[in-house]
Amino acid sequence: MSGESPEAPDHALYEVLIVKHGTRQTVKSDVFLNFPLYGEPDESIQMDYFFWVIRNAERTVVVDTGYSAHGGEVRARTVLISPPTAFELLGITPDSAPAVIITHAHYDHTGNVDYFDTSEIVLARAEYEFWTGRHASRTQFHHSIEEYDLVQLDRAKAEGRLTLFDSHHTLAPGIEIIQVGGHTPGQSVVRVATSEGTVLLASDSVHFYEEYERDMPFTYVADLVKMYEAFDLIRDMNRSGEADHVVSGHDAETLSRFRAWGADGPFAGLAASIGRIEVQR
Repeated sequence: MSGESPEAPDHALYEVLIVKHGTRQTVKSDVFLNFPLYGEPDESIQMDYFFWVIRNAERTVVVDTGYSAHGGEVRARTVLISPPTAFELLGITPDSAPAVIITHAHYDHTGNVDYFDTSEIVLARAEYEFWTGRHASRTQFHHSIEEYDLVQLDRAKAEGRLTLFDSHHTLAPGIEIIQVGGHTPGQSVVRVATSEGTVLLASDSVHFYEEYERDMPFTYVADLVKMYEAFDLIRDMNRSGEADHVVSGHDAETLSRFRAWGADGPFAGLAASIGRIEVQR
């Protein structure tokens, strides 16, 4: 990865929207790998589900697409607002064809990718090759994906809309995608330049802030060493100023760490923002 902040001339600063579309209540022993090793009593924990939007007057980029109605229903996930409804309310329509970054191919990050049926889809090559390879059907991996969503990625590839990258990819000035692995083979994070500093959309390299703050890996992991290394990388980026704001993938405290957005409308209690940009509508 680059050791510098994303290139960001004044016209390439963005607003980052954090949108919560679902939730569930579980326990720590369900989400932290080998939780008894920590010698702590088990307790309840809330797990929220997000997608993210990067936008300014020139472009809009969607980061992950949440879980589909089917993906949420079969896993008993609560839907707070359906991602397609949220996209429409945000003025992000299939016709506008925003670029879509998929940080990894689990069901809660690829559901509704078919909503953007003409968009460029950006994904780490290692992620795509894993889920189209011989291990994807094995139980410990397969439970986390929806076959329909993988078909949509194949469709995008056949249509020339799937951009695969190795290691890192600059989508546009001020938007950099970095493959870190760990949780999945191609798990990626996204760095975004904003007027309030550089934002790191950590996605599921950091499900909960407790993970990287206390070195507690998530229960589902493809490569434990790479997961630990991703924690180290994010801590180093935060200390060095390469990432001023770390946005977790599932922590219920995420929204409270940032400025509430859309408090008087359908996104009340469901969204936060970083960076202030005049967006053309």
